Amino acid sequence: MRRTEPLAVRVRPRSIEEVVGQTHLLGEGKLLRRMIDADAITSLILHGPPGTGKTTLAGVIAGRTKRRFVRENAASVGVKRIREIIDEAERVLGDEGKRTILFLDEIHRFTKAQQDVLLGDVERGLITLIGATTENPLFSVNSALISRSTLFRLEPLSEDETVELLRRALKHPKGYGGRAVEITDGALRVWAVKSEGDARRALTALEVAVESQRGAGGPVVIDEKVAEDSIQQKAAVYGDDGHYDAISAMIKSVRGSDPDAAVYWIARMLDAGEDPRFIARRLAILASEDIGNADPRGVMVAQACWDLVERIGMPEARITLSQCACYLALAPKSNAAYLAINAAMEDVAGGRVLPVPMYLRDGNSSPVSVGDGSGQRVKKVGTERYEYSHDVDGQVTGQDYLGVEKRYYEPKEIGAEKAMRERLEEIRRVRRARQDRR
Repeated sequence: MRRTEPLAVRVRPRSIEEVVGQTHLLGEGKLLRRMIDADAITSLILHGPPGTGKTTLAGVIAGRTKRRFVRENAASVGVKRIREIIDEAERVLGDEGKRTILFLDEIHRFTKAQQDVLLGDVERGLITLIGATTENPLFSVNSALISRSTLFRLEPLSEDETVELLRRALKHPKGYGGRAVEITDGALRVWAVKSEGDARRALTALEVAVESQRGAGGPVVIDEKVAEDSIQQKAAVYGDDGHYDAISAMIKSVRGSDPDAAVYWIARMLDAGEDPRFIARRLAILASEDIGNADPRGVMVAQACWDLVERIGMPEARITLSQCACYLALAPKSNAAYLAINAAMEDVAGGRVLPVPMYLRDGNSSPVSVGDGSGQRVKKVGTERYEYSHDVDGQVTGQDYLGVEKRYYEPKEIGAEKAMRERLEEIRRVRRARQDRR
């Protein structure tokens, strides 16, 4: 009789030893492995891309710890169903001494009303909650759940791990262990590459390839061409996690002076439907933060890019974004202006607020007399006076503009900022000399 369950379900691991990948969580001595072995499982949130084994891992945990396993989807489970689960969990605990794991897929959809019913029993240990999501839980899951849970990220399978997974499915008694199936190494590698670490997608491709040749007679032979035909183009995985990861990769590529990587990440975001204005905005921020005065034209290029993206729209805006990213990637880099304002903000927020010196205050709110017989325009307040820079040789006075000795902006010796550094050092030298002559 033909099996109705998908291959991915039939060959699903039943023990930790059968799980392929996730060694950063399940390897000897790793936190989750220690929690499982010690039967010290508390509420967990498993997050990661599709097909990384979140549901499988929850079932493995339940089996290893000998707990009852109830699976629901947070998007469809109602308050009534939650109450039923709690009542049943209490009955099973009383009658059999067995605790219950409630596995909630798409836990980012769990509402406050659902939480209010469940979380009290979770806290007293009647139910162990394991949630799964493809989103970044720090952005998408309610804070009440985050505060009560330990978060574990599952990573996509490597190509070698995917090949191992497929080989196991070929030998599995519920897979194709009893059938004559010949698969070339090249075919396995095609699936390993194209599945992009998604175990379910790789197994589905294997199933399609085998079942599509059912009834042909003789052994099933799968080569690279058959493998290519059996796997479809993967839709871009781009939830909140992908959104932040991709823009972070683009920014770091530009900062690292790699235009090729920067353009790739922009293409990845645009293909996933990202708003091009968001990318242009981040390029504008980057132009000041990472390039700054090493190339002052960078921020002008970024501003022009932002304006043009607003006016042009897709698909042509991709060209402008590429041009801007390539220019910024190859520009000399300085974060001196960024560091300067951060240091000043820290001092303002955490230190003593400096009063504005009397001679620097607005003339409309302070007593002022202009002219002191020396030919210089001055603002006199008490014994202090404001010195007008344009009336001084070199436009550098000995004036103290802050009231304390503090340096925030330290230009780097690169690009246009190298000349600015030399200019700043000269200004500081002249100012000190004129202060010393007072």
